[in-house]
Amino acid sequence: MKNTALLILIFFTSISGFAQSKVGTVDIDFIISKMPELPQVNENLREYGTGLEKQLQDKMTTYQNMLETYNASVDTFTPQQMQDKQSEILVLEEEITKFRQNGIQLIRLREDELKRPLYQKIGQSLEKIAKAQNYTQVLSVGDNNAVIYLDPALDLTLAIIADLGIVLED
Repeated sequence: MKNTALLILIFFTSISGFAQSKVGTVDIDFIISKMPELPQVNENLREYGTGLEKQLQDKMTTYQNMLETYNASVDTFTPQQMQDKQSEILVLEEEITKFRQNGIQLIRLREDELKRPLYQKIGQSLEKIAKAQNYTQVLSVGDNNAVIYLDPALDLTLAIIADLGIVLED
C-alpha cells in the first residue's frame, strides 16, 4: 500500500514537473539576416576574399615567372642548379595547391570570426527573453534543423528582433 502511494506520488510529481516546462524556438539565421551589422560583415568578408585571391594571383605570377626563367635558361644550368630550380618550382606548386585547398576554410573561419559578435548579441537577448518569459528550453530552427510541429506562439525570433531594435520591412 505504501509502495503504491509512493508510486502515485512520484507519477503526479513528474507530471507536474513536465507541465511547468516551456519550450520555445528561434530562427537564428533569420535574425542574423535582418541585423543591421550584416552588410558590414559581408563587406569585410568580401574584402578578405579579395585579399586571398590577390595572394593566390601573386603566387601564380611568381610561379609563371619561375617557369619562364627556368625554361629560358635550362640549357645553361649545371645539373645541381637544374635540380635546385626544379625543387623551388615544385615547392611553389605545392604551396599554391595547399593555398587553394585552404582558401575555403580560411573564408569560413573569417566568417565565423566576423559573425561571433552577432551570435553573442543574439545569445544575450535570447537569454534575457527566455528568463523573462520562463522558457525552460529553446530549440533552434532553420535550414539545418527539423521540427515536426511548431506552435508559432512559442517562436522567440520576432521578440529577439524587436529586443535588438531591428525593424522588419513587410
